[in-house]
Amino acid sequence: MDITRMDEETLLEAAARVLEARCGKEGREAVGSPSEAGRIACLRLGSLEHEVFAVFWLDAQNRLIEFEQLFRGTLTQTSVYPREVAKSALRHNAAAAVLAHNHPSGCAEPSSADRYLTETLKKALALFDVRLVDHLIVAGGKSASMAEQGLV
Repeated sequence: MDITRMDEETLLEAAARVLEARCGKEGREAVGSPSEAGRIACLRLGSLEHEVFAVFWLDAQNRLIEFEQLFRGTLTQTSVYPREVAKSALRHNAAAAVLAHNHPSGCAEPSSADRYLTETLKKALALFDVRLVDHLIVAGGKSASMAEQGLV
C-alpha cells in the first residue's frame, strides 16, 4: 500500500484499524487506558464536521469487540437513543462500553447534556450487566475522558 497516494480519510481509516488491532480482539491487549481509546476515537471522529456518537464495545477483559458509530447528528448535536444503545450492547454480547462522541466546535468540555446522557446510558446499560467504563469527547485533535474528570 503506497501511503503517499492515499487521501486523508483513507489514511486515517487505515491508522484506526492498526490501533484497533493493537488494543482489541482475541489474544490482543485490552483497551488499558483512556488515552488508548482516545487515540482511536480521535482518528475515527476527530475530522468530522458533524457530531457522531460511537461506542467501543468491550469483552470482560476490556478487549475491543467492536468500535461502532451508532448515531450521526448535525454540527452541534446528535440524538442518542438508550434503547438502541442497549440493543447494540446485547447484539455484541458486550461486558463493558466506552462511549465516544465528537464536538466539531473544537471544545472538549462536557456539556450538561453530555453529563445527563452519560448518567442515563450508565443506568440503562447496568440493567444488562454492561459496565460503562468511560465517555470520551473528541475535539481539536484531542480527547477528554469524563471518567478521568470523575463524571462516570
